[in-house]
Formats: sequence, structure tokens, C-alpha cells
Amino acid sequence: MTNRNKMLSRLETVEEWDLIIIGGGASGLGIAVDAVTRGFKTLLVEQYDFAKGTSSKSTKLLHGGVRYLAQGNLSLVIEALEERGLLALNARHLFIKQEFIIPNFNWWGGYFYAIGLKFYDLLSKKLSLGSSKRVGKEKVQSYLPTLKRDKLVSGVSYFDGQFDDARLALNLAQTAIEHGGTALNYMKVTRLLKNDLGKVCGVRVVNTETDRTYLVKGKVVINATGIFTDKILKMQDPNHKKTVVPSQGIHLVLDRSFLESDKAIMIPKTSDGRVLFVIPWHDKVIAGTTDTLIKKPKIEPVAQETEIDFILETINTYLAKNASRRDVLSVFSGLRPLAKPRGHNVKTKEVSRRHKIIISGNLLSIVGGKWTTYRKMAEDVVDNVIKTYRFPNSMSVTREVSIHGNISPGKALRHDHLFIYGSEVDSYLQFEGSKPEYKDKIHPEYPYTVGQVVWSIRYEMARTVEDFLARRIRLLLLDARAAMASSKKVSEIMAEELGKDQLWAQKQEQEFFTLAKTYVYR
Repeated sequence: MTNRNKMLSRLETVEEWDLIIIGGGASGLGIAVDAVTRGFKTLLVEQYDFAKGTSSKSTKLLHGGVRYLAQGNLSLVIEALEERGLLALNARHLFIKQEFIIPNFNWWGGYFYAIGLKFYDLLSKKLSLGSSKRVGKEKVQSYLPTLKRDKLVSGVSYFDGQFDDARLALNLAQTAIEHGGTALNYMKVTRLLKNDLGKVCGVRVVNTETDRTYLVKGKVVINATGIFTDKILKMQDPNHKKTVVPSQGIHLVLDRSFLESDKAIMIPKTSDGRVLFVIPWHDKVIAGTTDTLIKKPKIEPVAQETEIDFILETINTYLAKNASRRDVLSVFSGLRPLAKPRGHNVKTKEVSRRHKIIISGNLLSIVGGKWTTYRKMAEDVVDNVIKTYRFPNSMSVTREVSIHGNISPGKALRHDHLFIYGSEVDSYLQFEGSKPEYKDKIHPEYPYTVGQVVWSIRYEMARTVEDFLARRIRLLLLDARAAMASSKKVSEIMAEELGKDQLWAQKQEQEFFTLAKTYVYR
């Protein structure tokens, strides 16, 4: 896919970039694709791996937001539904049309939600995924065999989108590079460069693998660092006041037997007033999410016991098969970078997921938003760059840009672990067949192979055991103990492929173990 050394050399040979983007999550990667496809000289740097933070720990849904509809935020719902439809066209290999069932336990619930969701359908316009409908008790029971039947009256069926967030992030990085951009992981910005007038004119960036430092000039610097937005803003102005409210959302991963269905459950109002989902994903079940205010942002937030208990108690209210702590295969946590609202004591679930753009000299920051609207957020950012900094006027083309891996219309989606490769699957299979050992599994209970480890290094910029086990495949999120058991083999393969020694492999394994333990609930 890319030559990392060639891209690193550009940091010295390119005299000045049009845009330097700090942050390789959904926002930053979206901006990179938008900017480079408009013809701007674009550099993106990420201090960890692409989507290491919140962008790989979402609920895996592309949706308009039924909750925002209930709040009366129609413009956000319309925008998100349109973006959902565009992603269904531009990343067919990762987009799954997911049917949801809202179970109703009183006579009026079915009619109430059926009417509301008909309006949701209407707002989808020509990009609708299918019509919602009220379904009877017997149908609900056949759709959701593990749902409790006591007091069940009816249900409502509707459709939304599902995807693999970390894989989409990687594919966006690949797309930006294919269009002439430069995107590098493990490059940490340590300082903003300023000219004689005190204006931002670039960044000081360190290659965290080699400790080599680069001074990189840019006309505009984009701060797309999510929960760390304020940290970059403080580099520009030490007196900067807080802009981001981090809200923690956690998800529990359970065995498929807790749902036994390809349909998902949507619980419209939990005891804390949030929506909770129980969703099939990669042959497992995800249950979440919570909404807990966090004071200090961390790249690897840890789930609180109260959050885990809340999800278990809530799903056990609805599921006949009781889930206990020992049934949890993995717990993953992400921090939403919500734009701080005016006033005090505002609950985070009431904070709009709309994004906010802050312009301060030659530093532009993007705060808030969600995965579904990443493309529109990016378009708005680059439009603001053009207007504010008098860049050549050029329209966004990302509504029609096919994302790396996209498959042609009508081509059937794969339903095995290789669906993530999309249009590259034949190339991957040919690669895996080139050496007998590439077909060896890295864990006896899962289909992932040695070939996938090597492929991830050569073509997907994986640099660590975590990159592979957490984001190139999703084993850490699906089954943390299995990921831990695989880490030794993966570290040895990566060491050989990257030309590292045994000490590096051992350190990688130890570091991964330390991280993976936070995903295991004991």
C-alpha cells in the first residue's frame, strides 16, 4: 500500500505543506481525504496508531440517531442519515444494513415508536435502508429467541448501518495516500512552530520509533486530536480555557449465544435516560453504551465497575439468558470528545453531537461530532480553511470518492473474517497462498492467520502487536484472553518481518499483556 520511508522523507523534502493535520482518528483522516482530493498538499501525523483512541471504540453504528429525533434535533438527524447513505455507497465492504428490534412491554409502545420511526424513514429520503414497521409478539419472539417473553406485547423493526470503525479509519488513511497525501502513525507533535509575528507556521514532530525530530512547515495546522484538543490549544496559548467535555462510553462483548440472532435489540430508554444496544458484530455480541463524565482524558480509559454492572443489569432485564461478569469476553472503553456547552450541570447525554470549529490564528480545531458524520465534518473544516485563509476555491468531491477497499455495486459481501479486505481480498488470498506457514492460525479457536500479520505490516502500516490484534483484526475487542494467548506468536512474526530482535518481541508481548488486562473483567 505504501512505503513508510518514502513518506518520512517527504517531511524533509516538502518545503511547506498546505495543511498539517494533527490526529489520525475519524475527524483527522476524513479531513485528510477531503483536503487531498481538492488538490491541497496534505500531511497527517498521529502520535499512536490510526484510530487508537475513541475512533476504534465506538458502538460500531452508522446512524441518524433515534435519540436525537426524540430531542427534536431534526437537522442533525437528516445530516447523519444522508451521510450514512453515502458511506453505504462509498465503503460497501465495511457497511452492513442492520435490522433493529425495539421490544415493547406495554400496549402503546409499539404505536409510539412505529410512528416516530416512520418519520425517521421519511427523513432518510432516497438513501433509506428499508421501511420500519410494527411487528407482533410472535414475530418478535421468532426474531429474538433470547428475549424475555414476560409482558412482551409487540415490537418495532427498523434499519440502520453497522461497520468496523478501526478498519474504516485505516481505509481512509490508505485513500488519502492513494490520492497523493502523506499519513504517518507514531509521529508525535511536541510543539507548534511560530513565526516572528507569533503565528503558528508548522509543527515539531518526533518519530516515536526512532526519536528523530522533524520541523515541518505548514500554512495551516488542523487540530483534530479529539479528547486531546485542549492540549494542542494550550501549546498555542498557555491560558486557553477548556473546550472539550470527555464522556466515557463502555461496551461489553459477549458470546453470540446471548442474542442468537442477526437482528439487534434497541432499548430506547434505560434508567439513566440513554439508548442501549445489543448488537451482533464479528460473530459476537456488543452491549453498550454508558455515558459517564470523565475529568481527565486518557488514551486508554478503563471501565468503571458501576458502568459494567449497569450494562449487565440492563440487558438482564431483557434477556432470558442471564449474563454475568464471567461471561464478558472483553470490555472496551472510549472517550467522546464532546464540545463543551455553555452553562453548568449539563448532562453529557444532552450535549449535541454536532461538531464545532474553533479558529485561532493559523490553528483550526475541530471538536465533537461522531463517526457517521465524519465526511461532512471534514468538508466543513476544509471549507473553513479555504474561506479563512484564502486558499484556492475548490469544491469537496468526497460525496463520490470511493474509499479504499470498496467493492463494486452488486458484488456480494463476504461473511467470513476476510470481509474487511473488500476489493483486496483476492490479492490477500493470493498472498496467503504464497507460503504454507501463512495459512497457520495464530489462535486455535479463531480464523486469523500468520499471513494476516505479515500483510498488516507490509500493506497496512501495523507497527506493534497491539496495532494488529486490536485494530487490523479486532481480536482484543472480541476476546481479550484469546488476544493475550496470541500475542507471543504475533510478536515473534512481527519481529522477524520488521527486522527487530528477540528483546523487542518480548517487550511487545509484555506491553500488550499490560494493556489487554484492562479489557478483561475478572
